[in-house]
Amino acid sequence: MGKKRIIKKSGRGLDQGRKERALSKASKRRLEKGILHVEATFNNTKAVLTDEKGNAIMSSSAGALGFSGARKSTPYAAAKVGELLGEKALLIGIKEVSVIIRGVGAGRESALRAVSGKGIQIRSIKDATPIPHNGPRPKKARRV
Repeated sequence: MGKKRIIKKSGRGLDQGRKERALSKASKRRLEKGILHVEATFNNTKAVLTDEKGNAIMSSSAGALGFSGARKSTPYAAAKVGELLGEKALLIGIKEVSVIIRGVGAGRESALRAVSGKGIQIRSIKDATPIPHNGPRPKKARRV
């Protein structure tokens, strides 16, 4: 039979080392205002902070913080993404953001609440979820 191997599964929750590394890579630019893009899909939650022209400054996602599998799409993981981005935004001096939300995932609101909980004022919220007007082409008729 032999010895039993013990396999430790990673991805149980937030990886503290990844969070510290992300905070250390803060941008050197100083900004007052910005745009926060939140993409909440069924599989992940991504957040990107841009300047007012749309140039990306910093980004984070649930997968980048160490969440894996089904845990990436939870509201808790989205809140951690929002907290991290809020801390990074405070380091470069951002005081207020406009928010653009995309997608229908579970982390839509929790990422937004976490950012505002860090003391960043939210100027406006826009829902830019893509909606198909006609959808894909239907299947051809079945011939019997």
